[in-house]
Amino acid sequence: MRKVILSILLLSWVCAAVAQPKPIHLWANVKGMKSAPTKLYCYPAPDSINTGTAVIVCPGGSYSHTMGIATEGFGVAEWLNSQGINAFVLKYRVGSQGYHHPAMLEDVQMAIHYVRTHGDDYHINSGKVGTMGFSAGGHLSLMAGAFSSENHLADKGITGKINLKPNFVVAIYPVVSMQDDIAHKRSRRNLLTRHYTPEEQSKFSMELSIPGDMPPVFLATAEDDPVVMYQNSVRLEQSLRKANIKHKYLLYKTGGHGYGADESKAPEATKWKYEFDKWVNELFDY
Repeated sequence: MRKVILSILLLSWVCAAVAQPKPIHLWANVKGMKSAPTKLYCYPAPDSINTGTAVIVCPGGSYSHTMGIATEGFGVAEWLNSQGINAFVLKYRVGSQGYHHPAMLEDVQMAIHYVRTHGDDYHINSGKVGTMGFSAGGHLSLMAGAFSSENHLADKGITGKINLKPNFVVAIYPVVSMQDDIAHKRSRRNLLTRHYTPEEQSKFSMELSIPGDMPPVFLATAEDDPVVMYQNSVRLEQSLRKANIKHKYLLYKTGGHGYGADESKAPEATKWKYEFDKWVNELFDY
């Protein structure tokens, strides 16, 4: 029986892999970075409904892995496509591969660079490029907005006038804080290692690092999340409000963690996607 189950799981994995687009190796042509395992899976929106909007999707995994990429990456991308949104699923470098900050931030900036550089190929408006992340990927999405003035590509020899700041940020059941009382400690360890300074702990607590020019933020989570305390999102919303940053915050009673856009996993909390669709439409006045 065990062999049968394993065979079924393997077949399911193979079928899922076959269904995905061929990935782009983001660092393939960058000197000194060719061995980086970073991948970007491109899901262009159908021409007939293409809104010109693009979203870089960052799956979660405690900054340790991206094993939830099927639900929090590919599944989300397919739903975004159904709404006329171009999606780019980012498989960023993680701690289990021996990478820590700034590798993850470099990867999301490189993804933004790629999308804006190739915008014409996908009929994307360069002023409608956002980041969307789940769990630790939510933290990464927030970093992309908050730390966009820190150009981590320049020292890799990537120059030019490409804007690295996303036009909007989406964080779903996100890791936010590095503070001891509510931190998701595994994410903190993989991002900053076990040896981080008080300054780093504060800087990467996103509720303490919201700049005045932070892009609009869409934020959603559930009170019964057993993995990342929902108070992470509460503190972030308070900071966004204090900084007068345009945002929308949704707190659901049930949903748990890791559901992505899959309604079968969280019927209530996955309503975030319909609220996001309305929000982004209003943001750009479709």
